[in-house]
Amino acid sequence: MPKTMSARAWALLLVLSGTIFLEGIDVAMLSVAIPSIRSDLELPTGTAAWVMSAYVLGYAGFTLLGGRAADLLGRRRMFLTWLAVFVGFSGLGGFATEGWMLIVARFVTGVAAAFMTPAALSIITTSYAEGPQRNKALLVFAGTAAGGFSLGLVIGGVLTEFGWRWVFFAPVVLAGAILVAAVRIVPAERAARTVRTVRTKKGFDLPGAAVAAGAMLLLAYGIVRLEHGTQGWQLTLAAVLAGLLLIAAFVAVERRTEAPLVRLGIFRTGSVVRAGLGAMLFVGAFFGFQFVATLYLQELRGWSSLQTAFALFVLGIDAVLAPTLTPRLVAGYGNTRVILGGFLAAILAYGTFLQIGLEWSYAAMFPVFVLVGTGFALAYGPLTIAATDGVAEEEQGLAGGLLNTATQFGSAVGISAVTAVYGLALPAGDPGPGETLDAFRTALGVPLAMAVLGAVVTALGLRNRRTKVTKVVAGAVADEVRQPVRG
Repeated sequence: MPKTMSARAWALLLVLSGTIFLEGIDVAMLSVAIPSIRSDLELPTGTAAWVMSAYVLGYAGFTLLGGRAADLLGRRRMFLTWLAVFVGFSGLGGFATEGWMLIVARFVTGVAAAFMTPAALSIITTSYAEGPQRNKALLVFAGTAAGGFSLGLVIGGVLTEFGWRWVFFAPVVLAGAILVAAVRIVPAERAARTVRTVRTKKGFDLPGAAVAAGAMLLLAYGIVRLEHGTQGWQLTLAAVLAGLLLIAAFVAVERRTEAPLVRLGIFRTGSVVRAGLGAMLFVGAFFGFQFVATLYLQELRGWSSLQTAFALFVLGIDAVLAPTLTPRLVAGYGNTRVILGGFLAAILAYGTFLQIGLEWSYAAMFPVFVLVGTGFALAYGPLTIAATDGVAEEEQGLAGGLLNTATQFGSAVGISAVTAVYGLALPAGDPGPGETLDAFRTALGVPLAMAVLGAVVTALGLRNRRTKVTKVVAGAVADEVRQPVRG
């Protein structure tokens, strides 16, 4: 494929990026609309929380299976099928009259995203030549995700003014247009040798699929429950322990089956593991910070949901920087250094926001939000590249599934941990503004700690790379020294 992308290649990228934009905007709009939904349907606090958590549970629980299904059952088939499911259940949520209806609709929508998003990512990594062209495509894809989330905050605030049901109906129009375009543009796959082998000769790894889904669901449930703090800790601990036991069972199943759902050897690829861990920590820190910032602006400062959405819109600067600045930095300095730069920008931003006061002006907050968006542009796209770089074509869906699993668990950990710490730090009774502010500052320690840990993991990867390069160079020099002797 030539270095410059053709019009058709750009059209394909636009369609695939449209799905991740859709996923980001869908989540952001709902987060803004939750207070109105709760008031209109008279939902208890627990039910309202599960309207958000159900999506995370479905997404995190099935994204690993979704990524591998794209490899084994066909990327185009999985993409189109689950995009259609996403459209259908997103629309059904708008007709809900009871809390359980919304929870079911959001859970299925999350499952659809778990299959749709890794399929879209694997179509990119198998359709664009490895190197600058693929990097450009992945950075556009990643930038669109952040742009969708930021724009969704504003659009959600506007639509909620007309009625919260529009938050569900509006994505249907966009998703329907993407689906129609995808049917025409997403190319048919080549004869899939892996699919034929797995499905006709060795069978599909159903035990592995069932155990993997169970493990991810239990772990996601346990993480979501962290927001309750010490309340009901026995159930939280039981869910996490049961999930870990199922992971051990999954490893045992995969070692014995002829056609494993997940080839365990992929975890020996250091870049894949570091990218997944880095993505989990970075995304968790980002969503934890965004959650604290939203609470600070709305609950302590009394800003409306629309004012808050416009204030946080600048986080979407990533959508501009990711496809323009980041590719040049990656070409000049490499993925790892750029990722480390993103973590350092995040650390500086979160550390600065620790100084928030009761009367902080937006002018004082604006540079922090710009820095957070810039850090996202520097880290998220290159992490996506690192997670899929060098992975065989038949396992690109698996690599994408692992990355999405990491990001979904990261977002769940970030938000739940921040909520738990804030709740524990907030004094009982009727705390005053000063005490509430102190609780916010304590909660901000969670994203800051996650960003610092992510920077350490990234720096270790940079050190390992330098060690390998030194050994290669030393070996080459030794060969040159010995060459005349052999002559």
